[in-house]
Amino acid sequence: MITLPRRLAHLLLALAIAMGPALLSAPAATAAPAATAAPAAGPATSAEPAAEIPNPLRVGTEGVYSPFSMKNGDDFTGFDIEVMDAVAQRLGVEVEYVATPWDSMFAALGAGRFDIVANQVTSNPERKQLYDLSDPYVETGGVLVVAEDNPQDIQSLEDLAGKRSAQNITSSWAEVAKEYDAEIVGVDGMTEAMASLKEGRVDAIVNDKLAVRNYIATSPDPGVKVVAETEERSESVFAAKKGSGYMPAINEALAEMEEDGTTQQIYDTYFSAEAQAPTWWDLVKTNAWPIAWKGISVTIPLTALSFTFGLVLALVTAVGRMSHAAVPRAIARTYISVIRGTPLLVQLYLIFFALPQIGVDLEPFPAAVVALSLNVGGYAAEVIRSAVESIPKGQWEAAQTIGMGRRTALRRIILPQAARTAVPPLSNTLISLIKDTSLTSIILVVEMVRQAQFAAAPTFQFMAMYGLAAVYFWIICMVVSFAQDRAEERFSRYVAH
Repeated sequence: MITLPRRLAHLLLALAIAMGPALLSAPAATAAPAATAAPAAGPATSAEPAAEIPNPLRVGTEGVYSPFSMKNGDDFTGFDIEVMDAVAQRLGVEVEYVATPWDSMFAALGAGRFDIVANQVTSNPERKQLYDLSDPYVETGGVLVVAEDNPQDIQSLEDLAGKRSAQNITSSWAEVAKEYDAEIVGVDGMTEAMASLKEGRVDAIVNDKLAVRNYIATSPDPGVKVVAETEERSESVFAAKKGSGYMPAINEALAEMEEDGTTQQIYDTYFSAEAQAPTWWDLVKTNAWPIAWKGISVTIPLTALSFTFGLVLALVTAVGRMSHAAVPRAIARTYISVIRGTPLLVQLYLIFFALPQIGVDLEPFPAAVVALSLNVGGYAAEVIRSAVESIPKGQWEAAQTIGMGRRTALRRIILPQAARTAVPPLSNTLISLIKDTSLTSIILVVEMVRQAQFAAAPTFQFMAMYGLAAVYFWIICMVVSFAQDRAEERFSRYVAH
């Protein structure tokens, strides 16, 4: 049975620990015009049994869907947020908002990551069967949006037949576009849809009237226009897990707010005034430090921990992979195959959203560390194995001929050469890991890219904020590249030229 020498294990582990501190020392470098929609009136009758509202009430929301849900520093704001705050005040509970991408919203709700969704959830028969829905708190409609230079071939919803429409595929507006035989082009949100429309990659968009009008009012150069409205009316509701029992109390609070004018007052705040969009430079000055701090406090620690644990796991896996025994070799090969054969995004979903169904409930940051460590381990194991096996057997024989014992040969001849061979590919794995941390926003980790989304959402100026996040990622990767060069220089003295 072939085993990995203990000194090699110590050397590789020291390399992982050395790169972790190098990372930790890296530098860091609204409202719209008055609309025709109005707060919903008239509560619906609910036969749902009442249950005590949890305190704090955890509420899932995007934080990037202006003007309904936005994040300003550490606080959330927007129409949906203020309505939810007013409801919670009447219920006598505190609210704890959980920033969640829309595509993960109902998966997170089902996994118990929060209690209620407040994010312009549209009431429809399918959702009524799957979730507890509140009475509507605002009613609006949809609009058909085209580019300003639209060649007049799309003037009504019927003209969508055969045309490309940019939609979030899980939204109700995507269903409307499908009804008119549009070819659906999936996007993450309305901002990406608008960008695709202005650049000519799609022909049209169907989306919420209030959100579209807010986009046109707050964007420095909207480049789009509304050409038609849908007949469908959209009723926005809060959603909870089926059988939660929260809705009777929430509906009672909504009815009180409708009666005393609170809902109308909140509505007027967001939809009855012009807004001035800040300049590109103002955005950068305001958000440079908050985005950098997310890099320092989240992205770098997440990378350092995941790489260190992943390298230890890779070392163990490499030992099993080189073993002559069938069982450890089979386990190692299966693990490597699964990790390399499945997307990291799916691995994140399984660890964060699927494991709670079998009683394993991890918080976002630890779940991200587990997923990234497993991913690093699967890839780095083959790097370590190839580095060890790349040392010619003649090196052992030559050492023995000059009187070196096995341990001395390992320490002076074999280990330095293996470590030097492993440094470049392991550094590539580390740099990829730094960038892969941006995917953890899907499991509610607020890292640099997610913070950039929060900063840009109120004004839709995503280019400036994403550009700033890209600069910070580049700086961190440059530090890692510098550490790689120094490590290679250190190990090269053991190799004859």
